[in-house]
Amino acid sequence: MSSVSIILRKDKVNKKGEYPIHFRIIKYRKVNYISSGFSTLESNWDEKNKRIKARGSDSKETASRINAQISKRFSEIQQEVISLETSNRNVSIKTIKDKVIGKKSMDFFEFANSVTESYLTDSKIGTYSKTKGIIEKLKKYDSSLSFIDITPKFLTAYEAYLRTKLNNSTNTIHTNLKFIRTVFNKAFQQDIIELSSSPFLKFKMKTEKVQRDYLTEDELKIFAEVDTQGNLKLELHQDMFVFAAYSGGLRISDILQLQWIHFDDSHINFTIKKTGSQISIKIPNIALNIIEKYNLTQSEKTSYIFPMLPEDTYLRDAIGQDKAISSATAVINKNLKTLAKLAKIEKNISFHISRHTWATRALRKGMSIDKVSKLMGHSAIKETQIYAKIVNSELDKAMDIFND
Repeated sequence: MSSVSIILRKDKVNKKGEYPIHFRIIKYRKVNYISSGFSTLESNWDEKNKRIKARGSDSKETASRINAQISKRFSEIQQEVISLETSNRNVSIKTIKDKVIGKKSMDFFEFANSVTESYLTDSKIGTYSKTKGIIEKLKKYDSSLSFIDITPKFLTAYEAYLRTKLNNSTNTIHTNLKFIRTVFNKAFQQDIIELSSSPFLKFKMKTEKVQRDYLTEDELKIFAEVDTQGNLKLELHQDMFVFAAYSGGLRISDILQLQWIHFDDSHINFTIKKTGSQISIKIPNIALNIIEKYNLTQSEKTSYIFPMLPEDTYLRDAIGQDKAISSATAVINKNLKTLAKLAKIEKNISFHISRHTWATRALRKGMSIDKVSKLMGHSAIKETQIYAKIVNSELDKAMDIFND
């Protein structure tokens, strides 16, 4: 429970040498102050009774009036605090103060939008777009939410709604709930809520392992040799996929934005879009043959190596670039499925499969996991260990021949 008291703020003083009289609220060792609107000299303050002393007939009436107003306001604040904590004992001290002074507390969506806008400021356009979608989805479920409304019971019901009404997968649901948890964590960091009021302390989010498809050496060879029958778009997307499968498993967003200025005849040198880290990758011979194929038709250093994006994309703002990349990615993934069908590969092919393919091939060929992690631009080696588990699983299956 919070404690409320009347104090003379001796750490503050005005030009007249007077100290302000404040109401102090303490909760969980956190302190907040609310001004009474009055101040007085230290010599006129009765510390024991928390009142202004009356000196003389004129000041007696004034002191009595001020003390009455302070006493009334003190009682109102106490009642407000009791009421708030009766409905939610974990209500934050900031919320208490805002309520007492009549300031409207920031609701969940208002704060969630501020979190999303910070992603835009940091040029994390993909995250910005994704979280905007998550907020809109939640608004359709309940358009008016405060932090207090989001309880473990609410999250359980919302999880069921996402699964049964929207047919979201377990991992999609996890992504939605994870952002809601992020909003709570940031609200706590800014003293908007208490950590103990987070519903995620009692609500467990679920995930399920995803099958990471990749192409074997034979499948990659077949895919690379598929006859595109003169379809230049299919051939371009085929080349991009194979290039990535040989060149560090570059993400589609990076492949699309590679310009000739990033190529020095042997290495690709650029900044990874997702992480912002710089990387230099030596290009293997098969990938060099692909890149030279397009060098014949390009002249400008700012031209894209693989001509998919409009030439002025790099001049656009972050949102404009993201839209162009998303549009191109959708077209590429559609054509990759066509190529997989022509190659008679019964796997759900997308461009990201080239990344999985490179990682598993690199580990099989003996590349150390730390080098694989570095070339893939992973922020932590645990991200790369997923591929190591795939390779180890294959070795385990190979050992089963001794059980026959």
